[in-house]
Amino acid sequence: MLIKIYEDNPNPKAIQQAIDVLRKGGVIIYPTDTVYGIGCDITNQKAIERVCQIRGLRPDKSNLSFICYDLTDISNYTKPFDTAVFRVLKKALPGPFTFIFNASGQVPKLLSSKKKTVGIRVPDNNIVREIVRELGHPIVTSSIHDEDEIIEYATDPELIYEKYQELVDMVIDGGYGGNVASTVVDLTTGEFEVVREGKGDLEEYL
Repeated sequence: MLIKIYEDNPNPKAIQQAIDVLRKGGVIIYPTDTVYGIGCDITNQKAIERVCQIRGLRPDKSNLSFICYDLTDISNYTKPFDTAVFRVLKKALPGPFTFIFNASGQVPKLLSSKKKTVGIRVPDNNIVREIVRELGHPIVTSSIHDEDEIIEYATDPELIYEKYQELVDMVIDGGYGGNVASTVVDLTTGEFEVVREGKGDLEEYL
């Protein structure tokens, strides 16, 4: 299924369609503020395994991130962090960053792995944030890569649909995606360490 959703004013019926797919254990592809992502409900183990299978990842070894609606969601899945970190997050999010935290006890249960860390995203994109807000909890996310040697990420939703229509339950066309991934920032030591330069410039918020 390919559905069109406009970011400026996401159609509630279309958002509900995506949520129905997720609640049934489906896998969806959706736009973010960087590249297109593939994901599922974080509470559905089989769906997480499907995402890993489609992306060629091992569930116990994969660095899957969560898309949260806002900062209130984040604290459920991370160990406590200090006020200085919170202030930076408040300024930088929603935005094109993935922040890696020490995971709370909830995360290993969700992903049934021994992972001690979790990547958290709050993208500046109304479509995926509305889905997460209405769903009531985060979705697992991984980027959609392209086989093209020059273009690392797939950007055209119709081409993404052509390629993945047999593998996923829904592709959301939110317009052309970007080709630069999020900036990944490691916060596990309490310091801000950029481990991958991407679209976001952390210096603006420190």
